[in-house]
Order: sequence, then structure tokens, then C-alpha cells
Amino acid sequence: MIDIKNLHASIENKPILKGLNLSVKAGEIHAIMGPNGAGKSTLAKVLAGHPSYEVSGEVLFQGQNILELGPDERAHLGIFMSFQYPIEIPGVSNLQFLKAAINANRKAASKEPLTNEEFEQLLAEKMKLMDIREEFKERNLNEGFSGGEKKRNEILQMALLNPSLSILDETDSGLDIDAMRIVAKGVNQLMNQEKGLILITHYQRLLDYIHPHFVHVMLDGKIVESGGPELALELEQKGYDWLNPQLKGIAS
Repeated sequence: MIDIKNLHASIENKPILKGLNLSVKAGEIHAIMGPNGAGKSTLAKVLAGHPSYEVSGEVLFQGQNILELGPDERAHLGIFMSFQYPIEIPGVSNLQFLKAAINANRKAASKEPLTNEEFEQLLAEKMKLMDIREEFKERNLNEGFSGGEKKRNEILQMALLNPSLSILDETDSGLDIDAMRIVAKGVNQLMNQEKGLILITHYQRLLDYIHPHFVHVMLDGKIVESGGPELALELEQKGYDWLNPQLKGIAS
């Protein structure tokens, strides 16, 4: 589905990603873990097309190199990113934003826009999935939302847009256990054998609810260790220090 080869990214001449390689196939869930400053969020932003980074390497999504495409073009191809800190947009209701987003995707695919009735029916179905109350659709986008409400709203967008590849950047950040369970339930119900998921997280606890096929450790802009779900448990026990000698060996 997506093949990342020798990916480098810098901002203001500061290197952040330093030759990262990763391949995600349809039906797979990949968790990326690592300490602050490892480059995890930068990876998410670069894949989504953030314009502030200078990028080199190759990112093939369904066979197409997407590095020259803008964020909207990548989204129309089926790439979705959930933000670590979703922004508030005063004056734009949740309903307006979500309807505009889904109809923009339909327009890019040469499909007719959803009617108000069709959209309302679809939205009600997905809001029920995410345990989001009816009145939220009339509120300004993320304005006054709690951390958990913002994250559920992100997964609601994911449910409506139905992307092929989802990149969730620390979706568990700021969530209590109940909110994490609701968000994880929504993500799990959206996954199938035709979709891929890159899950960026600091903590193993989210992986109790969303079970990855592969776990990768990022340090200093590279993936330095990969394994199965047991790797996350090892990291929980040992931290990241035990991987530093391996990182030095790679750097040399």
C-alpha cells in the first residue's frame, strides 16, 4: 500500500528524518513508538504533505510517488492524518466542515455530492459509532471540546472519509481510559483487509485496545528496531535506552 524508501526531511536546515524506511501493506496495523524528538510526528506530517519540510527520498502510495503532491491531492488519493492537537475553527460548524470534506473527496473522484438528507443519515450513523452526541454537529469545529471529544471528532472524520491509509498521530494523548476505549473501538470497526493504519504513540497502553501487527521504534529520525506486539511490552519495561548502542552502530 505504502512504501517509504530512504526518506529524509528537514526544517530550517535541521535534519529530522534521516533515511527512514517503512512498508505497510493493506490490512496491516503498524505502531511507531519512540521518545520525544525521535521524528514520529514529523513522519506523519511529511506523509500528509506538510509544506514546511524539505523532503527527499521516495514515498510510493499504491504505486505512485506522492512527494510532489499537495496535502489535498494526497487526501483525495485516500490518505488521512489525525492530528495530535486538533485545531479549533470558530465560525465553522462541525456539520459544515464534515460535509465540505466528504463532498470535496467525492468531487475529486468524479462523484455527485451527497444531498443534505444523504449526508445527515451518514453522519448520524458515524456519530453513533463514535458515541458523539447529536448537538456536537452544530458546534463550531473543536471549539470548547475536551481532549477526548476532539480525538473522537478526528476519528469521526476518518469514518466519514473512509481513507485507504490512516495515520494517527498520538491519538491517545490526553485521553482517559474511557475516551481511549471509545476511540479505539471506532478505529477497530473502521479497519479491514483493504485498509492500512500507521499508529504513532508513546505508550503501550493504546496497543491493548488497537492490536498492531508490527511495532517499530524510532530514534534520531530512523527506525532502529522492528518486531511484533511483544516489542511494545519490552519497551514498556526497559524504556528506550537499551537501543542507544544499536543507534550508534547504525550512525557509524
